[in-house]
Amino acid sequence: MALKVRLRELIYDLYEWRLRRQLEGAQRPRHVGVILDGNRRWAREAGFDADYGHRAGARKISDFLGWCRESGVEVVTLWLLSTDNLRRSSREVDSLLEIIAGVVEEITQPGTPWRVRIVGAMDLLPTEVAERISAAARRTEDRAGMQVNVAVGYGGRQEIADAVRKLLQQHAEAGTTIEELAEVLDVDHIAEHLYTSGQPDPELLIRTSGEQRLSGFMLWQSAHSEFWFCETYWPAFRRVDFLRALRNFSARQRRFGG
Repeated sequence: MALKVRLRELIYDLYEWRLRRQLEGAQRPRHVGVILDGNRRWAREAGFDADYGHRAGARKISDFLGWCRESGVEVVTLWLLSTDNLRRSSREVDSLLEIIAGVVEEITQPGTPWRVRIVGAMDLLPTEVAERISAAARRTEDRAGMQVNVAVGYGGRQEIADAVRKLLQQHAEAGTTIEELAEVLDVDHIAEHLYTSGQPDPELLIRTSGEQRLSGFMLWQSAHSEFWFCETYWPAFRRVDFLRALRNFSARQRRFGG
């Protein structure tokens, strides 16, 4: 058995080396968005409850951020909790929120080399959780490393609605009439009020677990994104899976608007 395990590890290492060679000099995405899907199904198939899967998925996040940093990615957006998730049973949501708060605190502790921004409708979260994750993110404001967006209580439609609401409030405070705003309103005005304002749009969006849909993730920003759907559940996602996503991205001829 030990020999089989060692042989499997050697094959895995060889495959990873080959992928790295193929990526030498290849184009890399500046911004990678990830739908971390499959925690519950991974746990169920292994005979465990949902909490076990969510905790296993949480442990994968630091590794993934390290892989992104090594690959020169500038911005990573991790979708950890959707607005739809908040409608699940109270016990499961409470447990998941506690896990997410722990993850944010872990990836923002002293010595971690990235800045963290919380994106989502924070007013939908329990006050204590919102305060915990906001306080953790503030600790990283002065860092100059990779930007990590943690999407919590996030929905693409909600984000666009919030952006339009902020835009209207801003112009109302400035005394702009609806008619005057209608004359000048364009997509850039709305983009300036998105949760990810000031950042490049994601060039690569990854979804694990085999589902081939975005489920509302970054609806506005993904207009020109490349998509990569992976069969692997998030807790089992490996470095080679990420390198395969980068290889797939590098091989594509990007046609903006076509």
